[in-house]
Amino acid sequence: MKKIMMTLAAIAVAATMNAQAYIGGSLGFATASQDGNSTTVWSIMPEVGYNLNENWAVGTVIGYGEAGKDESKVKKFTIAPYVRYTVAKLDKVNVFIDGTVGYTNTKYYGFKNNTFNVGIKPGVAVNLNDKLSFVTHFGFLGYENSKDDYEGAKAVNTFGLDLNGNNLTFGLYYNF
Repeated sequence: MKKIMMTLAAIAVAATMNAQAYIGGSLGFATASQDGNSTTVWSIMPEVGYNLNENWAVGTVIGYGEAGKDESKVKKFTIAPYVRYTVAKLDKVNVFIDGTVGYTNTKYYGFKNNTFNVGIKPGVAVNLNDKLSFVTHFGFLGYENSKDDYEGAKAVNTFGLDLNGNNLTFGLYYNF
């Protein structure tokens, strides 16, 4: 964890040295309760990127999240580098598509799961001012391979379009 935090700090410092860089991400928090039992779910998904020109950018999301408690706790680590192409610029609104390759490691009930995906994620950025942007991603079109990490486990391969509410994210970017 210390190496990850140092890497994130180095990326943040490097990003602040160039006016074409941005940093941001999203946070998530929820509590669910049923029959007196409550569960807390949270995630932090920092993102750093670099605008190559007016239409192209590269970046990555590195995140962590937890759900549940004690022996039923689910922990997720995600890394997802991407290439972004801005399809349209409409005054203060940019419509874009991220081509992404992602990896998620999930630990739960003593088991591990590794998930790899490749695909595109459409999104919209609203430029609130010169420095701050509100960004949303919705959906995923692509391929995903998920496999539990134990002997004899079979992989689940999925290809398709996923436009449900579970693939909707909101975040803020600070543009340097």
